Amino acid sequence: MHKFKLNNTPLHIGFIGGAHDSAVGYAHSVACQLDGFWKLTSGCFSRDRGKSEQTGEYWGLDASQVYTDWQQYIKEKGKTLDAVVVLTPTPSHEKIVCELLYAGIAVICEKAMAASVSQSLAIQKALEEANGFLAVTFNYSGYPMLRVLKRHVAAGDIGNILQIRAEMPSDGFIQDINSMTPQAWRLMDGDIPTLLLDLAVHVHHISDFVTGCKPLSVNADFNHFSVFDGIVDDANIWLKCEQDIRASYWVSKTAIGHKNGLKISVFGDKGSGHWVQEEPEVLRIFNQQSVETIYNRGNCYFPDEIIERFKPGHPGGFIEAFANLYRDIGDALNEFKLSGYHNSPYVFGWQHAHDGLVLLDAATQSHQQQQWINLT
Repeated sequence: MHKFKLNNTPLHIGFIGGAHDSAVGYAHSVACQLDGFWKLTSGCFSRDRGKSEQTGEYWGLDASQVYTDWQQYIKEKGKTLDAVVVLTPTPSHEKIVCELLYAGIAVICEKAMAASVSQSLAIQKALEEANGFLAVTFNYSGYPMLRVLKRHVAAGDIGNILQIRAEMPSDGFIQDINSMTPQAWRLMDGDIPTLLLDLAVHVHHISDFVTGCKPLSVNADFNHFSVFDGIVDDANIWLKCEQDIRASYWVSKTAIGHKNGLKISVFGDKGSGHWVQEEPEVLRIFNQQSVETIYNRGNCYFPDEIIERFKPGHPGGFIEAFANLYRDIGDALNEFKLSGYHNSPYVFGWQHAHDGLVLLDAATQSHQQQQWINLT
């Protein structure tokens, strides 16, 4: 179990996007600075001058550290930073990430890394040519008990994996129209439907993170149930994987009764494991006789996965999980600076994000063609 301690020499971080009144901006700002590992020192938080300046004031930044032109920001402030976080809408990531990499700046990019496979390949080209650092924030794997589930699977406690069931339903697009205020870019689908870039990348991530299971072929069925025309707002994806494993994903923004229903179940020939994001402190493991054992941060078998900010019984949550990831990214970046690579099992870069986009692109083809699509 890791004893919590503040970092006395914080890394300097800047934001492109992420105004403080946005959920993503606030989450990243609080999480990266929670343990003193990072210090937010500047940013181009918005193209809107007033919003960017208000964000700077909110985080106690001098006006000289606040920009509205991200290219000017990179040119003038990039070399003063250890990393820049890209928090703009997904379709704009490619251009910003590539320019940062070519400028020699380490990049932390909010998921989804890109809006299409072609954009992802452009990022790969920049990453390789610049020999740069890129981390993509799939933040849910920062939850300690999800990491503990990964360890149980690796230890063979559920035996050979047979099935993986993962889902992320919400009701964000099916409430009263007057109570819904989705951003305009979330109501437009590109090569890959935005629903998949928003939610399915997380489902793919936790499935791969926990099991390492690699899909070989995919079948998918997309639906439209909401008041917002012309978009996919519900999707089922089925996978045939290595070692004859089967997996199914469900993501939706039209599932009344769910706010963030992310969960994963892994079924094996000796047992099963179950984790639900809305009950993040609890991990349920069943043995072959269906006897249930409930683990938490205080009694789990892998206490080295626990960062003890508060004693067990004082629940951790989304921000703490995000902060765990930012600690891992900081460690990985420091290692990268020294050696040109990093070995963190909890920091995910281009390849992992690209694999997810390839899968979701194939799922889109599957829906369009109404047939299984091979990923090989």
